[in-house]
Amino acid sequence: MESNQKLTRENLLTLEAYSEQRATFRAQVIEHKKHRQVKLGPHATLYFEDALTMKYQIQEMLRVEKIFTAAEINEELETYNPLIPDGSNWKATFMIEYSDIAERRAALATMGGIEHTVWVKIGDDEKICAIANEDLERSSEEKASAVHFMRFEIESQAILSIRAGAPVQMGIDHPALPYRVDVSPSTLTSLARDFAD
Repeated sequence: MESNQKLTRENLLTLEAYSEQRATFRAQVIEHKKHRQVKLGPHATLYFEDALTMKYQIQEMLRVEKIFTAAEINEELETYNPLIPDGSNWKATFMIEYSDIAERRAALATMGGIEHTVWVKIGDDEKICAIANEDLERSSEEKASAVHFMRFEIESQAILSIRAGAPVQMGIDHPALPYRVDVSPSTLTSLARDFAD
């Protein structure tokens, strides 16, 4: 399955088949996800999605909710397919993570608009800011949500640069949680598969 291929009902397992294969499939997805996350400091992570991560998400939803009708399965596909890259972008779930609930609540109260300050930088190019929460607004000026859905549009020349080994950085420019990191080669190898040939 291509990392940017949208899912159909034909790509999904029945509840019975998934139950039999779940342990093996889950192990495969966990290993795959290791190379698709970028820590932006101690309290924020970008989890990059693709067809495999979304297939797992859908299969788990079908299993938990015991969904098996065509109409309900199609609803799940409509929900999760938009999170699969389109061949010219990266799509990610951005999570602000604090183990202590009170600390998280206090921190989020200082992070309004943080989702618009997350960026990718390829080589010497300008920063590419995330397009965030296209489905619905998750923050106010004062307060941030702990979860955001993001899209980074990458131009064809930048894609060629990534494939040629250009360094890639990711970061946050928000004053409450500033951070910058070099993306590891193993993560870049995985993320480069999200682009169409």
